[in-house]
Amino acid sequence: MAVSAEHGSAEGGGGGEHEGEGGGEGKGECGGEYGGEGECGGPALSEGRERVGSSVPAVLRTLERLLALDATHGASAALPAVRDAVRHVPELSAAPARLRGLDPELLSALAELSEVAGWILFDAGRYAAARRANGRALALAALCGDTWTARLTLLNHSMLQAHTGHARAALECASRVAGTGTLPARVDALVLIRRAHAVALLGGGRAAVELISRAGHRFLDGVSRRDPAWAWWIDETELLGHRGWVLARTRRWSPAVDLLRQAVAVPGPAYRDLFTAVLLDALVGAGAWRDAEELIADLAPRAARIGSVRTTGTLAATSVRLRDRAGAPAALRDAAVHLLERLPR
Repeated sequence: MAVSAEHGSAEGGGGGEHEGEGGGEGKGECGGEYGGEGECGGPALSEGRERVGSSVPAVLRTLERLLALDATHGASAALPAVRDAVRHVPELSAAPARLRGLDPELLSALAELSEVAGWILFDAGRYAAARRANGRALALAALCGDTWTARLTLLNHSMLQAHTGHARAALECASRVAGTGTLPARVDALVLIRRAHAVALLGGGRAAVELISRAGHRFLDGVSRRDPAWAWWIDETELLGHRGWVLARTRRWSPAVDLLRQAVAVPGPAYRDLFTAVLLDALVGAGAWRDAEELIADLAPRAARIGSVRTTGTLAATSVRLRDRAGAPAALRDAAVHLLERLPR
C-alpha cells in the first residue's frame, strides 16, 4: 500500500521536546498498549464488539480518505475521519486476537489503516491514542505476517517516542526495524534518520551527524525491487528537511538553516509545515533576527490553518522564547507575540 509522504516529517522542534501525554520511558516502548478509553471520540480501540464484516476495498477507501485529508489539511482536520473510521470499521474496536483467521489481505489492510490512524493521532497531539493505534497496527500485522507495515509502524512510533521525550525508546524502535538483515536503501536511510534524531536528543552530536550523513549516502543508492510500496515518499525534500533538523538538534545552526531553507522552498503536503517551524527555531538559534522576522511575517497570516499540533507546538515554543528574550530586537519580539495570537489553540 503506497502510503502518503512520510507520516512523519517530524518529532518536535529543533530545540526542546514536547512531553504531551507521553508516559514513562519504559511504558509501551515499541508499540505500547492498545487498550483504554477511546480518545478519538469513538469507542475504545480495544473493546471487543461483535460486529464483523469489513471488506478490503472498504478499508482501503477509508485509508485513502484519511491520507488525503492529512496531506491536504493536516492531522487536526483528519481527526473526525479517524473517529468515523473507528465507528464504521468494526475490526478497529475488536481485540486483535479475535480477528485471527480472517483473510490475510483484510488483516493487512486493517494494519495499514491502524498505522495511518496512529500517525494522524500523533500529529494531532493525541499521544496516548497514537500509542494504542500503533500497538494495534503491530498486532494486526503480526497476525498476517505483514512485516513492512510493522516496520513502518515502528518507524512512526520511534518519532512518537522522540517527540514525547523518550529518546532511548525511540532508538530501540528504530533498531528493531533494522534487525539483522539488509534493508533496501531507502528504508535503511529512514532507519538511519530515526536513529540520528534519537542520538542527537541523547547528546551524541557527532554520532548523530555521522548517522544523518550515512542516511544521505544510502538514499543515493536509489530504489530497488525490494522496496515496500510506501518507500516512494522518502524523497530528496524529506531527506533535506531531516538533515537540517538533526543539525539543528546538535546546534549546528548555519548548515541547518541552509538545508531547511531548501526543504521548505519545495511545495509539499500539509505535514511538512513542521520543517518551517524547525527553520524558525534554527534561525533564532543562529541569531538571524531579520530572517526570523521575515519568516514570521510569512507564517502569521496562515498560522490559524496549520493542522499539525506538533508544528503549532514548535512554533508556539519558539515564539515564547523570542517574546521573553531580552536580547532580541523589539520588532521581532512583537512579531513573535503576533504569531502566538494567530496560532490555533
